[in-house]
Amino acid sequence: MSNAPPSIEVINLDTHYGDRQVLKNVSLSVNPGEIFVIMGGSGSGKTTLLNHLLGLLRPTSGTIRILGKDINTLSSLEMQDLRTRMGVAFQSGALFSSMSVGDNIALPLREHTDLDEMTIGIVTRLKLEVVSLAGFEHLMPAELSGGMIKRAAFARAIVMDPKLLFCDEPSAGLDPVVASSIDDLILRLRDAMGMSIVVVTHDLDSTFKIADRICVLDKGEVLALDTVDAIRNSPNERIQNLLNRRTEEAEVDPDAYLRRLLGEKEKHANQPTQGRTGL
Repeated sequence: MSNAPPSIEVINLDTHYGDRQVLKNVSLSVNPGEIFVIMGGSGSGKTTLLNHLLGLLRPTSGTIRILGKDINTLSSLEMQDLRTRMGVAFQSGALFSSMSVGDNIALPLREHTDLDEMTIGIVTRLKLEVVSLAGFEHLMPAELSGGMIKRAAFARAIVMDPKLLFCDEPSAGLDPVVASSIDDLILRLRDAMGMSIVVVTHDLDSTFKIADRICVLDKGEVLALDTVDAIRNSPNERIQNLLNRRTEEAEVDPDAYLRRLLGEKEKHANQPTQGRTGL
């Protein structure tokens, strides 16, 4: 790793959906050229954190710096310019079904650059070569397998040579062999393009194969942030439950449970009894 400033800094991030707090004092950083994996169980806050890093959500409090920019202070135009330096490979691929593979990959170049069509075609084919889809530019997304759709999504995500690449569940829905090839692709992209890559996943095999560091989220908090070996050997019971797919028995407070029941009863008892007549 270089001594360059972090590609991403998150400092004391809090987020609420209404009255419910979903992220609590989250702090982390992603180094240049690092593959940083965010993992955790369902409802742990992974997707919410990813949406913050993409600038799609505003936090309740805290700071998020992407490539040195505090994104909470950027104008919409400044944020749009920053996003041209970021690539996103969506979980479903998110290819436009009415456009060919080549047109899907070329779209960011047509939208955000002044390149001529010949140059756009060359760059598009070059990125397809990188993801092992050379010669598939004329096919439609419906003609691709699941793994090929994922690769095409990566080609579109890197077509602008971003400094940051975000991957949402890249191996989801793939068989183990194809999933492993996607892991290999992520490693090649990091090595070839020198970008920082943030991966959100619950796939443990993939995580242990590609990660330089892992951030484990649990109930909206950073439970651990460390190397693969440190996470794998963590003495924390909740981390081991996640790694070994062990369920956790919820502890029930009898008094709190009774209060909830009584509260519901009182709530209904205090509602007006419309339509009743005395007997």
